[in-house]
Amino acid sequence: MRVITGKYKGRHFDVPRTFKARPTTDFAKENLFNVLNGYIDWSDSPKALDLFAGTGSITLELLSRGCTRVVSIEKDPLHCRFIQGFLDKLQETNATVVRGDVFKYISTCRDRFDIIFADPPYILKEIPQLPDMILARQMLAPEGLLVVEHGKDHDFANHPRFIGHRAYGSVNFSFFR
Repeated sequence: MRVITGKYKGRHFDVPRTFKARPTTDFAKENLFNVLNGYIDWSDSPKALDLFAGTGSITLELLSRGCTRVVSIEKDPLHCRFIQGFLDKLQETNATVVRGDVFKYISTCRDRFDIIFADPPYILKEIPQLPDMILARQMLAPEGLLVVEHGKDHDFANHPRFIGHRAYGSVNFSFFR
């Protein structure tokens, strides 16, 4: 796992082979952040939420680009320790790793974020409802952006807050405002 750009550009972290998480590919991640540059003013010190954080790759990229606060939600204790480990190595204090269920977090969250990134397991049956769950809780700041990573089987084009879609190989991103 490597950081594409920003203050941690070029840093590498080896993801253990025992991980069940499927990290977003560097190719897809680089293209995603190129798209995000058109929506996000990184100099405004955005706050971000990384749901289903997995390896923490997106968390690290968000921090590297200037987010002043990133909350990472991950259920697997091994993954949480890994994410916290690289944050500790970087002496990064702008991130909080929460070990817990994403849906419980969503149901109790009172914070607002400029960027919410959700990368659920592609087989998760709740993927179609995920945007509504997040948007109904008003977790997204008024000019914020929700990004849902998903497989090719999901199409959000008819969602009232859908603003775009990008596909990079088997990785799909849907954007909501």
